[in-house]
Amino acid sequence: MALFLREAEVTELLTMDAALAAVEEAFRQQGLGQATNHPRTRFVMKGGVFHLMAGALPEQGAFGFKAYTAYPGRGVRFKVTLYDAASGDILAVMEADRLGQVRTGAASGVATKYMAREDASVVGIFGTGWQARTQLEAVCKVRPVRLVKAYGRDPERRKRFAREMAELLRVTVQPVEAPEEAVRGCDVVITITNAREPVFDGAWLEPGTHVNAAGSNYLIKREIDDAAVARAAVIAVDDLAQAKLECGDLLHPVERGLVRWSQVRQLGDVVAGLAPGRRSPDDVTLFESQGIAIEDVAVARRVYDLARERGVGQEIPLS
Repeated sequence: MALFLREAEVTELLTMDAALAAVEEAFRQQGLGQATNHPRTRFVMKGGVFHLMAGALPEQGAFGFKAYTAYPGRGVRFKVTLYDAASGDILAVMEADRLGQVRTGAASGVATKYMAREDASVVGIFGTGWQARTQLEAVCKVRPVRLVKAYGRDPERRKRFAREMAELLRVTVQPVEAPEEAVRGCDVVITITNAREPVFDGAWLEPGTHVNAAGSNYLIKREIDDAAVARAAVIAVDDLAQAKLECGDLLHPVERGLVRWSQVRQLGDVVAGLAPGRRSPDDVTLFESQGIAIEDVAVARRVYDLARERGVGQEIPLS
């Protein structure tokens, strides 16, 4: 019997600590050549878009796919289907909005763990929405953060975000009024927006800054400019094949000859110790997060195991 898990049950089971461990191990397996990730495919329908992405983590005993639809007026609806790698049986089907939010934050947390300076304590963030919350949570789990500077276009929304995140994370979170304030003096800069054009000037980055660019997974969208990319001594992506299809932040600099794809490494190589996360304290480092299927499979496997341990979910007759 397979297990069906609703959104509330996934939320109850999944912690950031669990997601960080699962995603870090997935990237390690990627670096060792033990994971398979299939880039996202988008099917455009008359009324909306169907998205499909699949991955396999044999060492964790699982493979699966995430499918989601984006239709105007209906929102975005996510489902993950998880399989047993040994038998091919379906282990679980789970609603995956919260799962996706947490695993996206966890990927930036893992990148920060391996690429940011160990003493990084000041974080600037662009974006104050649903995904921004777990970005901050994950980074605060892996670095001694004492101050966050949050910028968003809506003054009231950024004030509310700062207030809520300060209470949740027990760190000082300041809403700032200008993009430059969220970059100057920061050790880590996060972009998690819907922007189509860069949200800050790369010249503002301090030496030694680590950047997590996590909001854009379309070629027509950019959150960071050519200057930010050109300044990065180390550039990592979650999956190179998917980045070449979706990463607008890198497409434009590559076309201009400012960077070559051969210079870009997968985060899995860094986690597995096959490539450096940074070479010196003054390096600017960049992680481009597209959001990949092995992250979903790894976290879904963890949620499934916890659900079985705690007797959560509904049995359904699938095999």
